[in-house]
Amino acid sequence: MNKRDPIEDLADLRHEFGEHGGVNMSIEASTTFTVIDPHTMPDLFEGRKGPDKGCYLYGRHFNPTVFNLGRQMAALESTEAGYCTASGMAAISGTVLCLCDAGDEVVASNAMYGGTFAFLHDFLPAKTRIRTRFVDITDLDAVANAITDKTRLLITESVSNPTLRLANIPQLANIAQRRGVSLVVDNTFSPFVLRPAVLGADVVVHSITKFISGASDVIAGAICGSDAFIGELMDLHTGPLMLLGPTMDPGIASALSLRIPHLPLRMAAHGERALEICRRLSALGLAVSYPGLPEHPDHALFDELCCPDFGYGGVFTLDLGDEEAANALMSSLQNEQRFGYLAVSLGYFDTLMSCSGSSTSSEMSDEGKQEAGISPGLVRVSIGYTGTLEQRWNQLLAALKETGIVE
Repeated sequence: MNKRDPIEDLADLRHEFGEHGGVNMSIEASTTFTVIDPHTMPDLFEGRKGPDKGCYLYGRHFNPTVFNLGRQMAALESTEAGYCTASGMAAISGTVLCLCDAGDEVVASNAMYGGTFAFLHDFLPAKTRIRTRFVDITDLDAVANAITDKTRLLITESVSNPTLRLANIPQLANIAQRRGVSLVVDNTFSPFVLRPAVLGADVVVHSITKFISGASDVIAGAICGSDAFIGELMDLHTGPLMLLGPTMDPGIASALSLRIPHLPLRMAAHGERALEICRRLSALGLAVSYPGLPEHPDHALFDELCCPDFGYGGVFTLDLGDEEAANALMSSLQNEQRFGYLAVSLGYFDTLMSCSGSSTSSEMSDEGKQEAGISPGLVRVSIGYTGTLEQRWNQLLAALKETGIVE
């Protein structure tokens, strides 16, 4: 099996075998857990025993159902361990706060989800004196030059939101290793498509809310890394997840565990639809960006790093130059053609559209958006797989003609 390919079967992680064993994991609803021997209690509090030895303490620490989902996420990303959180931002903030102390520095991509940008750019300096240097993540020299003796981590998205530039994870990992910093990769846009830990990342985070959930009905996140790192996150004295408490509900964990088995089918469907629509948009001469197109600046690198069975992802952008044109097209697509929905987020089975500069990247300054390559008329499209290809293409083409973008 190619090292870039995902684990073949997660079935052994979803349930326990035996005469009592169901095909799906059960939901453990308890907030607190019993011990047989009183001496086990101090062992739990001191970290000498835990879920790896079948011992649980309290639901904010570990819950059997949530722990099981974490194991599935770790298998998906080929890491030793995983922990599932109440949101993607909880995963990102917990990771950064675990790796950094007051006064430390972070080097980050200058094209990232607006919430991540605001956390790094605004929240951390004000609350913790942790400061971030933002760089073009595709400029490896700029990345290396931004790292100082105070830098503790390098953080990027595998595929940048919303500019869709690919991080050269193996090269970034080499830089991070040489300089003694941790490489954290947000793989929300490309589960199964890219495997950052295999490519050299130390920690992989996800907003499970997006493609992994696939239904836009739950908020959830995940952190995948070493056993030691997950242990630090859950330390009873300094663990940011343990003490800040972004706990995932076990009912949510159980529901999500049933979606991971068909995630590869969904990712392939998103990617197949996105590639064909982008080919047709490109043939019309429109400013479409998608890693699957040969003219995309990272197309060759994507082919080198990706798992080819799952395509190039389910998100593309269309640059219409200004916000007015972008809004006109999206309004027609939703209200006239029923092509998709005017909404933020991504990974839904139907199409979601937003103008990134005035929505999910609005936390950035105009200058910052310009440096990151986010134009005022950039429409981010998370393509769905409902309806037939020809139905959706005809709707899109009609809206492009109605708004005067094509003749």
